Amino acid sequence: MNDQEIAPEIVEEEASANSLALPDQTLPDQVYVIPIHNRPFFPAQVLPVVVNPEPWAETLKRVGKTPHHSLALFYMDPPPEDAEDFDPDKLPEHGTLVRIHHASQEGGKLQFVAQGLARVRIRGWLSRKPPYLAEVDYPKSAQDPRDEVKAYGMALINAIKELLPLNPLYSEELKNYLNRFSPNDPSPLSDFAAALTTAPGNELQEVLDTVPVLKRMEKVLPLLRKEVEVARLQSELSAEVNRKIGEHQREFFLKEQLKIIQRELGITKDDRSADADEFRARLEGRTVPAAARKRIDEELNKLSILETGSPEYAVTRNYLDWATSIPWGVYGKDRLDLAHARKVLDQHHAGMDDIKARIIEFLAVGAFKGEIAGSIVLLVGPPGVGKTSVGKSIAESLGRPFYRFSVGGMRDEAEIKGHRRTYIGALPGKLVQALKEVEVMNPVIMLDEIDKLGASHQGDPASALLETLDPEQNAEFLDHYLDLRLDLSKVLFVCTANTLDSIPGPLLDRMEVIRLSGYIAEEKFAIAKRHLWPRQLEKAGVPKKRLSIGDAALKAVIEGYAREAGVRQLEKQLGKIVRKAVVRLLEAPDTTLKIGPKDLEDYLGMAPFRKEQHLAGVGIVTGLAWTSLGGATLPIEATRIHTLNRGFKLTGKLGEVMKESAEIAYSYVSSHLKQYKGDPGFFDQAFVHLHVPEGATPKDGPSAGISMASALLSLARNQAPKQDVAMTGELTLTGQVLAIGGVREKVIAARRQKLFELILPEANRGDFEELPDYLKEGLTVHFAKRFADVAKVLFPQDRA
Repeated sequence: MNDQEIAPEIVEEEASANSLALPDQTLPDQVYVIPIHNRPFFPAQVLPVVVNPEPWAETLKRVGKTPHHSLALFYMDPPPEDAEDFDPDKLPEHGTLVRIHHASQEGGKLQFVAQGLARVRIRGWLSRKPPYLAEVDYPKSAQDPRDEVKAYGMALINAIKELLPLNPLYSEELKNYLNRFSPNDPSPLSDFAAALTTAPGNELQEVLDTVPVLKRMEKVLPLLRKEVEVARLQSELSAEVNRKIGEHQREFFLKEQLKIIQRELGITKDDRSADADEFRARLEGRTVPAAARKRIDEELNKLSILETGSPEYAVTRNYLDWATSIPWGVYGKDRLDLAHARKVLDQHHAGMDDIKARIIEFLAVGAFKGEIAGSIVLLVGPPGVGKTSVGKSIAESLGRPFYRFSVGGMRDEAEIKGHRRTYIGALPGKLVQALKEVEVMNPVIMLDEIDKLGASHQGDPASALLETLDPEQNAEFLDHYLDLRLDLSKVLFVCTANTLDSIPGPLLDRMEVIRLSGYIAEEKFAIAKRHLWPRQLEKAGVPKKRLSIGDAALKAVIEGYAREAGVRQLEKQLGKIVRKAVVRLLEAPDTTLKIGPKDLEDYLGMAPFRKEQHLAGVGIVTGLAWTSLGGATLPIEATRIHTLNRGFKLTGKLGEVMKESAEIAYSYVSSHLKQYKGDPGFFDQAFVHLHVPEGATPKDGPSAGISMASALLSLARNQAPKQDVAMTGELTLTGQVLAIGGVREKVIAARRQKLFELILPEANRGDFEELPDYLKEGLTVHFAKRFADVAKVLFPQDRA
């Protein structure tokens, strides 16, 4: 469609009348209406307008047949999607009467140049369907005070002058305006100033709706000032960006010129030569295996051929950077001094005498041999007992650098063995990174939380660790990124775990297990006094003279607020005391504080742990349990609900193994009641309920067998067992008591609860004898081969 097809009259009019409309020209009473979006059209503007052919092509044809060639443009936001969505009642109060020039159709859109003539207001609709025709009038502004209008006019002109140097695009619009209007005419000036701004459409429509010139100027001036500020800020930002770009370009050109001059004079080398020389210098004095040396030389030759800007150059350079950063053949000298090792261990750790002795034995073997190599130590124990710090102490006592990384939650085997070089962003594994950082081939590397390794579609890190930790294989460890054989046989690996259950058997088989059990109250007290309290004071910068804590208060914190196996919670509580005390010291700068037992509630709140009342009575027995957090006492209760029918019920969130232990205990006691002086027919009519308290805590394992059987026997005899006796052991259907694990943790749990008479399986006698003397002191321990031995302890009157 061309101009003639849309509106031939418009083109003819253009040939005869190119002059602008004069203010006194007669304006039509009836005009066609077209909505526009984005922003309103002002009377002071001459701009191209683009509309959709549907439904406005017919409107433009009708306009072309009118003598005045004018239509009204009204702002609508959001614009109507089609003619059906257009609601004439939603048009704003005022629009702009425009004269049409140069109508055409290009790219599927109708285009025309609109020349703004005057504000227009709709009186009524003659056609509410396309093409829309309305009766209109033209609001006139009342006469405003001349001085105020002139002042606002000067302010607008000054603002426009400020805007011109900041944005040259506005200069053309200003020229057009000056060519069309008198500078003394305030109404077009205010409209022109509003049209210059980038204000939102709604704000511009408010200006269009304001007919009085003075009020209109009051609205336009803030918009124009804001535009000036935005343009100034934009200009400053552009200038800053250009300045930085200019500096970089200047620096780049100077560097390039300097390189050329130096190369011509023969006093420098290019980037490739410099990189290659740096990599060769790193290998000087190092014992690189022949295969690795050959591979590195090949990569160096490749580097000398490649262009420095190519991606392959960056890949090769990165590879050589890693390959030459490994401390090939560099070994630190071990300090194999047992007296020094004892001193370091005693300095950093209170208690743990058996663990220290075990580590000294380990170091002694190395001292006797002259080197420590091919060793993988696994430290197992509850959280907070000092596994990581023991690893650091081993490194310090040997004088080796220490590197630690956590493998907990690791799901990608590339973390251990590296990514293939072909991948973007590929990196070597953690072991290569460790060697680069420590700069020797025989550091102490700690693999923390090895029991929490994951597995995914990206591989199994636990399997990748097999090659790393096997003394028979790690002398030829292969990293996927380097694709070079590394000798890790001199590395001392120290692993930590909370429990052994989740560690794969083949991986566990390669490690030397050292168990760290929980601390008893006396050990916690010594640790808190020697290490934790001074550390918290140092962290807060508080002098020892100004803040202290009494021994009784420390013991009260241990008993009432931190009963866990480790000391992490104890350290948190002491830190809380120090923080609250610092607040008081700041409020009263000249005071000193000494924390006593009575002050603890003010600092820590109510103690979560109370002195436990040991449950006693018919059908109640105290068992001993092992958890990943240490040992714990486990009260077990049995009662008869009714005698209407035979039955047995279990509660307490018990695992499958523990449920089986309860069934075995029930069967054994039921079938041997006569032997143990109970009513042989008791269980024939009784419905029995066995409960293990703290039902929200999962419990499992066979070691509660004799405890459950004892509770059921007590119920059947209707006689309370001997008080303050704790027990653990697995029971079989024939009444044998089998060995259990975690003897140390269970003994510590019993001491913590002031239970000094224990029943343990005879098979665990050796485990008990190996315990330190301070743990065995004051204990009365009965070793049971069969359940009959347990019954003799719990019901001593039977012996008479």
